[in-house]
Amino acid sequence: MSDNPRKMNVVFASAEAAPFVKTGGLGDVAGSLPAALQKAGANVIVMVPLYGTISDEYKSKMEHVTEFYVSLGWRNEYCGLERLIHNGVTYLFVDNKRYFDRDYPYGFFDDGERFAFFSKAITESLQYLPDGFKPDILHCNDWHTALAPVFLREFYQGMPLYENVSTIFSIHNIAFQGQFSAKVLEDICGLAHIPAAAYQLTCGHDAINFMQGALNYSDAITTVSPTYAGEIQTPAYGEHLDGVLRRRREALQGIVNGIDTDHFNPETDPAIAQNFSVDDRSGKAVCKAKLQEELGLTVRDDQPLMTMVTRLTRQKGMDLVTYALDRILSNGVQVAVLGTGDYEYENALRYFASKYPGQMSARIQFDPTLSQRMYAGSDMFLMPSLFEPCGLSQMIAMRYGTLPVVRETGGLKDTVIPYNYETGEGTGFSFANFNGEEMGDAVFRGARLFWDNHDAWNNVVTQAMNQDFSWTRSASKYMDLYRWMHPEVPMWVPEVEEKPEEKAEEPEAEEAAVEQPKAEEVKAPEAEAPAAKPAAAKKAAPRKTAAKKPAAKPSAKAAEPAKEEVPAAKKPATKAAKPAAKKAAAVSTATEAAEPAAARPAVKKAVAKTAAKAAAETPAKPAAAKATAAKPAATKAAAAKTTAAKTASAKATASKAATETKTATKATAAKATAAKTTATKAATVTKTAAAKATTVKATAAKSAAEEAAPAAKPATKAEVKAEESKAPTSSVKTAAAATKASAKPEAKPTATPAAEKKPAAKTVSAARKTQKRR
Repeated sequence: MSDNPRKMNVVFASAEAAPFVKTGGLGDVAGSLPAALQKAGANVIVMVPLYGTISDEYKSKMEHVTEFYVSLGWRNEYCGLERLIHNGVTYLFVDNKRYFDRDYPYGFFDDGERFAFFSKAITESLQYLPDGFKPDILHCNDWHTALAPVFLREFYQGMPLYENVSTIFSIHNIAFQGQFSAKVLEDICGLAHIPAAAYQLTCGHDAINFMQGALNYSDAITTVSPTYAGEIQTPAYGEHLDGVLRRRREALQGIVNGIDTDHFNPETDPAIAQNFSVDDRSGKAVCKAKLQEELGLTVRDDQPLMTMVTRLTRQKGMDLVTYALDRILSNGVQVAVLGTGDYEYENALRYFASKYPGQMSARIQFDPTLSQRMYAGSDMFLMPSLFEPCGLSQMIAMRYGTLPVVRETGGLKDTVIPYNYETGEGTGFSFANFNGEEMGDAVFRGARLFWDNHDAWNNVVTQAMNQDFSWTRSASKYMDLYRWMHPEVPMWVPEVEEKPEEKAEEPEAEEAAVEQPKAEEVKAPEAEAPAAKPAAAKKAAPRKTAAKKPAAKPSAKAAEPAKEEVPAAKKPATKAAKPAAKKAAAVSTATEAAEPAAARPAVKKAVAKTAAKAAAETPAKPAAAKATAAKPAATKAAAAKTTAAKTASAKATASKAATETKTATKATAAKATAAKTTATKAATVTKTAAAKATTVKATAAKSAAEEAAPAAKPATKAEVKAEESKAPTSSVKTAAAATKASAKPEAKPTATPAAEKKPAAKTVSAARKTQKRR
């Protein structure tokens, strides 16, 4: 928790939120986005009016938080806050029965007063939030909450709590702006005496515009798709607010909505006839047959079934639908429509249903369960909207494997990829102009693909079902906006996701520290820089674990560190030292099998020293650089010897420490007589190990050392003679000889016992010092 001092605190205000109250897309957003924001690292409180239509199931679970009075013009209105935690999100319901205890959320003569009160109650309640919640962001949605940024800046400016609050206003549909008489400005809002507020709210003669006030006062503006954000800056789509939006275009951005992928899930949806998935779509055919039967359509799998679930208004393209229905139905495409709306469109649909029985079905009603079955059981979904800020139905349809037919506007353009006959890419079918003939052509492009090339059709269905329309992506973009407005709040990283990785990596790190301390200490001069990088350590850790699991015997444990320590250094010297390291590991394994437990520590230390020296001295450098690099190489080798000697003296007995110290001193002083010194040191180490072991095993270790000694001596003498005879090139030839000794099979007897491997490496160092002296 030290890396995450606190999360971003967000108050999310909306006039509706599913599942408590919902009339359109705003309810879906307010019911899903706050939960996604919480997962993304925010603390969210959602504020909603306490409507009389909210189910008693939820009301009975609400907890009374506080109550206070809100000044609204010359009035003081009661405001209560009722808390309910639903799906991990805290909801605060604003209670005022005079304004909200009604049969429907909107459509009343006093809507201006009702939602002016709601906006003022939101700003006032920031002082009364439970558990000391201090907001960083006030996120308002649509005209119902549009006055909140205005009230906050005009009435609460200068109060410490409100100084830190940044405001965001989201446009879900710019066609609904909250326009009322100018009398509301003073009688209800109490803003007429403030010239700046009166000017920025006034939209014409004797009229004010709530949304216009939010666009002028909010710190940031968002809308529900990038294309719609561009469209509303034009006179064709801006609904007379395009001038304000163009002026504030730097503060405007579009973020595509998501859908509740858990609720709209064909694999688990209990409302559909049979569940199915993208890999097994056999259940979709069952859903189609059951839907045709339920709607009174002819049950045929060779005819495409196209559905609409929508409000029957001009905005949703009903003019185009009524124009093209004759052509569509008479050419073999079944159509089913669910929804309510304008009277003329309802009657038109009833007419076509009676004209084409078995081919057309019109359900003039609101039925969420039936809509689920229509999404799952149809082949195509029609959305020819005049404008569409985002749209959720096309995303839900694709989730259920139903291909959308849409007009290229707003969020429909951003979410539906038109099918490409050349490449096979796409997730649906689209047309550009608001024209009935173009809509009909788009419908039949889909129908012909269904009839003529069912394999290609199935491929498009697969691509549509694989689209990611979850709220996670949208919430991430909102969090980026929040952080841009409050950079002082650190980015919160979910700890739950990191804990499994930490638990998996920590044992690996500990095991590496336990098993490889000696090798790391010896190789410190070469591997220090790469080892300091966390990324390199993480990459190496899994490899060590994979190698460690099969190793059950002590001898294998001793061998593995020598093998795995080589890649960690990531230098040319490492690659060249691999054969020597492998031989040292083999020596360690053979010695442990032959020697007693008491003698093994000394042999292991000797092996570790030998591997380190080989790694430092073996790499072959360019001919021009080898003579220059001889001095640094000798220095590194001496440093490695000193470090290894200190480590050994700290863990071994006093007698071993004294013996190894003398040995190291002799190795440093050895010059022309290095071969004799090598034999003396090997005998000393062997006698020390044999004195602590049993007589039989010590004899075996000595025999192994004596067998390897004859092979080691000629190699050492050859190196010394080469250096004495050719002084200018002696260091180059010595390095080449050492490389051949580690690569060729003949050098194996040299590396058999650890006691005799160590002096051979020191002879090279001594020879280099001889060269330096000459």
